[in-house]
Amino acid sequence: MNAPLSVWTTYYYDLTPEDAVLELKKNGILAAELSDEHGAVLLKRGDPKTVGATFCRFLENEGFTMTQGHLWLSIKLCSNPDAYEQLLPWLDLYAAIGIKNAVLHAERFLNEEITDEERFARNLAVLKRLETYVKGKGIRICLENLSGFLANVEWLMRFMAELDPDCFGICLDTGHLHLCGDGDQRRFILAAGDRLHALHIADNDGSRDQHLIPYGLGRVDLAAVIGALREVNYEGLFNYEIPGERHAPMPILAYKLEYIRKCYTYLMQ
Repeated sequence: MNAPLSVWTTYYYDLTPEDAVLELKKNGILAAELSDEHGAVLLKRGDPKTVGATFCRFLENEGFTMTQGHLWLSIKLCSNPDAYEQLLPWLDLYAAIGIKNAVLHAERFLNEEITDEERFARNLAVLKRLETYVKGKGIRICLENLSGFLANVEWLMRFMAELDPDCFGICLDTGHLHLCGDGDQRRFILAAGDRLHALHIADNDGSRDQHLIPYGLGRVDLAAVIGALREVNYEGLFNYEIPGERHAPMPILAYKLEYIRKCYTYLMQ
């Protein structure tokens, strides 16, 4: 297993994308998932491909890895008729940056009285259009486990069966899984197998999505996560998505990153 340590960029949510990278690097973190907040900042700068190429050069000059990014977090993939067109600049930007795995939320339709089969069909129709767009661009869209029918790996794997493996994969959010579905991290990872290309490592106590670092109040079985990742030979980023930890003074944020590095070393032993 080759899973470099990563922290998503809005750990430093009040900094620019570049300054967030520099702060992570200063504190020993050499890889990150580009957050949708910072993705939105970059998109406001101009042409996505030009901006993405400039940011890519910045990352290369800093020796920093960013092979994972989160697409627009609150996109309504099916109920918003403009969702497909709205995602295209994001995909152009991320492809230009060199992001290989772009995390996407499918739509749950929690307020509509429709069956899970209809939810599946509506999402798949949009995903098929996105598949045509990203084919050959070197970027893979990774569907994240959420709640409702999207909590279960079986539904995600049904999507995978219909979609090109070069264009689509899965992102496991350990915190979401702890709250939804059967909560069995190992079973999820083994079922996803070689379609698992992205991670959101986060912990919680089972009451809500707290996005915590490991071994505090949380109860996610990280030993099971690591063991299963080794079994499937996972090779994406070991990426922490931990907004529950980011509201702290800069020196405290640095101390937390030191803990994260030591925790990662412990987990990977």
